[in-house]
Amino acid sequence: MVLIFHSDRGIQYACDEFKILLKKNEIIQSMSRKGNCWDNAVAESLFKTLKAEFVHHRKFENREGAKLEIFRYMEGFYHAKRIHSAMGYKTPNEMEIYYTAKQKLVA
Repeated sequence: MVLIFHSDRGIQYACDEFKILLKKNEIIQSMSRKGNCWDNAVAESLFKTLKAEFVHHRKFENREGAKLEIFRYMEGFYHAKRIHSAMGYKTPNEMEIYYTAKQKLVA
């Protein structure tokens, strides 16, 4: 499994100390393009939805329990069942299947 940390280009994320911390923990850094705030819009929308629909309605026993429950929410509901208007009212899983099939036709 790969962990990607996506952020804006803030100094706290661009400094060498933070880059070293990510590398030490085998985390891939991803940053928005310079001057393009829209790069973060999708991630920010996801986290807003995750917090509003799931996290703020639960009390987790510990960090490991939170990770497990959030994983279950993401894989069992968000990707598999929750439709998104920006994707033509399809789920992320449906869109992945669509684009994978489309890529096979092009190749």
